[in-house]
Amino acid sequence: MAKSADISTKRLISLAPENWVKWVTKIPDIVAGEVLNSEFQWISRESDVLIRATSPQYGEFLVLNELQLRYKPEMPKRMRAYAALAEEKYNLPAYPVLVNILKESDSEIPTLYQSEFAGLQARQDYRVINLWEVDVEIAFQQSIPSLLPFVPILKGGAEESTIQQALQILRADEQLNQLETVLAFFATFVLDSALVQEIMRWDMAVLRESPWYQQILREGEARGRQEGQREEMLSGIELGLEIKFGTEGLQLMPEISQISDLNRLKTIQRGILTSNSLEELRQLI
Repeated sequence: MAKSADISTKRLISLAPENWVKWVTKIPDIVAGEVLNSEFQWISRESDVLIRATSPQYGEFLVLNELQLRYKPEMPKRMRAYAALAEEKYNLPAYPVLVNILKESDSEIPTLYQSEFAGLQARQDYRVINLWEVDVEIAFQQSIPSLLPFVPILKGGAEESTIQQALQILRADEQLNQLETVLAFFATFVLDSALVQEIMRWDMAVLRESPWYQQILREGEARGRQEGQREEMLSGIELGLEIKFGTEGLQLMPEISQISDLNRLKTIQRGILTSNSLEELRQLI
């Protein structure tokens, strides 16, 4: 039976912090120090893992690691805030790293925050690592145990034999065997759940205890609620078109049905009431 599924990102990175910081910073002679308190007085959320590090070239500095299950648009501003707060608290320069775990879209993920207000500019650069772009062999060849649970979603890692290889490494090490639950969780994204259960040889119900699983569940519920609202609005729009414009109005539904933005749908719904013609309504679509 697998052990507890509650594996934090701090626990993952703390398994081999020096190999981790060498990988995320690409500074070969970096030496990892203590994992610092990353809770800041002025914000309610703590950044994931803050590590004190040194190198002959850069001296002492901080490596700020932020792991996101999925990238969010507010991350550039958040990375700016974390870097500034960490530098202020420890009086050391910060090297911020954003690690995105699951691919959300094909949109390019920014590697900096920048803004301008009243002639004043602000900028914060940070390194972005998208795990789906990381070659799976790095997890095996560079001795980065923190990456082993993510093997299924790494580039080239979606094969059953590769996942079994990662599982064998985790189970052979007493310090790592708790991570098999995280490996199983991400394996379900690329393999059938029954096959994952067969590979792991334990009850998949243990995944329900995982914070990773709970976050996915919450996201799914939120999307389900949004999709329910969208379906209701589409039904209302369809009825309004039929009542006001007849069958000719219903010809707009295939185009309207492709719209996912709820605010746009609300505008169209109101537009049905105020438009005097279909041409007028088409301008809102």
